[in-house]
Amino acid sequence: MKSLFFTAILCFITATSIAQQADKIPSADVNKLDGTSFNTADIKNDGKPIIINFWATWCSPCKRELNNIAEMYEMWQEETGVKLVAMSIDDARNMAKVAPYVNGKGWEYDVYIDPNGDFKRAMGVNNVPHTFLVDGEGNIVWQHNSYVEGDEYELFELVKKLSEGEKID
Repeated sequence: MKSLFFTAILCFITATSIAQQADKIPSADVNKLDGTSFNTADIKNDGKPIIINFWATWCSPCKRELNNIAEMYEMWQEETGVKLVAMSIDDARNMAKVAPYVNGKGWEYDVYIDPNGDFKRAMGVNNVPHTFLVDGEGNIVWQHNSYVEGDEYELFELVKKLSEGEKID
């Protein structure tokens, strides 16, 4: 009986530890647009909110979302200090299309490419667009899958709450 009790306690502690780790940005190697390596554990924003958006060049809703946010991004940054990280999941066949697309749109985001899908898998992303909101301590506090026109306004409301020290439910 004692053995069963201690096994249950150990399982609870392990599950709690894994759950706590899952709430942080995981470490994975991705590429910058210039091809150099970058580790996602280094995504930081001086204690301010971070948006991580998974997208692809072949995904129309992804591009609409990021283009719509781009129109307001400067204002978002001035008001909240938020940083947006656009994480392309384009594979080796399509990753050459990412930089020309981004440069043509003039996005002011940090853009990375996850050609092997390591970061995508670590974050539990199954399809795109998939957006995560991260607080100033690196905790993932909200996520949303898919995109409908206007979703960016809900996202910004959540960013404002985080920047004002409020919790996201």
